[in-house]
Amino acid sequence: MLSDKKDDISTELEKLKLELGHIQGAYKLVQDESVDASHQVNELAARRMEVEAQLSEIQARVDKANDDVQEQMAQRLLAEEAATQLKDLVRAEVMQKNRLLAKASKDADRKARLEKLLVLQGDSYSTFTWEEIDNATASFSESLKIGTGSNGTVYKGHLNHLDVAIKVLHSNDSTSTKHFNQELEVLSRIRHPHLLMLLGACPDKGCLVYEYMENGSLADRLQRRKGTPAIPWVDRFRIAWEIASALVFLHSTKPSPIIHRDLKPENVLLDSNLVSKIGDVGLSTLMPQKETLSNRTVYKRTGLAGTLFYLDPEYQRSGQVSVKSDTYALGMVILELLTAKSPIGLPELVERAVEDGQITDVLDKSAGDWPVKEAHELAQLGLKCLEMRSKDRPDLKSVVAVDLERLKHSTAVPGLAGPPSHFMCPILKVRTVSTADL
Repeated sequence: MLSDKKDDISTELEKLKLELGHIQGAYKLVQDESVDASHQVNELAARRMEVEAQLSEIQARVDKANDDVQEQMAQRLLAEEAATQLKDLVRAEVMQKNRLLAKASKDADRKARLEKLLVLQGDSYSTFTWEEIDNATASFSESLKIGTGSNGTVYKGHLNHLDVAIKVLHSNDSTSTKHFNQELEVLSRIRHPHLLMLLGACPDKGCLVYEYMENGSLADRLQRRKGTPAIPWVDRFRIAWEIASALVFLHSTKPSPIIHRDLKPENVLLDSNLVSKIGDVGLSTLMPQKETLSNRTVYKRTGLAGTLFYLDPEYQRSGQVSVKSDTYALGMVILELLTAKSPIGLPELVERAVEDGQITDVLDKSAGDWPVKEAHELAQLGLKCLEMRSKDRPDLKSVVAVDLERLKHSTAVPGLAGPPSHFMCPILKVRTVSTADL
């Protein structure tokens, strides 16, 4: 019986060993599979990192491609904008060219009509009837009134297919009529690029017919009335010289020099190109013939005429007028060209600025960036013209006009050719010269 139990135990042990062997085999298999799984996990992790790196690279390429597309789109927009601007610029230049051509054609036509009128009137002046004057001004319509001064009222009119300015004098007494006729005879024979051209008159009614100036008076433009644009500084240097050259011409006329006596911005007119011309010359005074050959300053006693602030102090005190009376008025006009300020107290204001080296403080800023050195010189010249004693003022022909011409040339904008220094008038066959030739 004991042996049977031993056999049973042995059998049971064998079974246990066998099961243990199976368990050990299964464990080894599990271990092997676990190692394989770990290797696979590591491989998968490595693969994942590789894929992520590839994805990052691809994303970077995508981002760069998007950036390139955005940059190309931006460049395209800039190119399209530049092309549009270029088209607009070309269109504007074409329009400007067409306007200039039309203006040149209009100016040429106007010049031809003026020359024809001058040929017809010869050495005299055209005489218009009162009916023609009345029709030209639509019976002196208020809508055609340009302005009213101390000597008369000016209307815009249309005569002989030309726009004209018609001045109707206020006074018609015998003295004024005699003076009017005398000056009319003189002015009908003088021509200068910077004197308002007298085209004709209606002597019986005291009417003077002048060429029409599109840009009105220098005073209007300096004060920018009716919203007109400012005159650029470069044109102001030129205008100062133009006024001086016209005065030199008047003072040099033979046999009797002419003194303007009422030079001021209101009597300086501007054409469509901002070329200046002195008006109201017909109300100036003639110097005595017998005294014109003298080298000294010649004076003439007259009734006081002119505008306060532009009047020569010596003329105000003594009633004696001379060519240097016009020099004084020119000095004030020069200061107004620089500052666009009222003449009241202007010499003192500019003098302080010059002495302090602060001329830029008083310059008209709307004219642009002034050349300081030349502006300072122009201010000094204007102040010299405004000396209280006429003998202390510089000579208009040999000093003032020469200095103004030098400043005009030194400040001229390159590429903008101005008119020649002299030319032959095809109608009058008279050579107009620069100040250097006078």
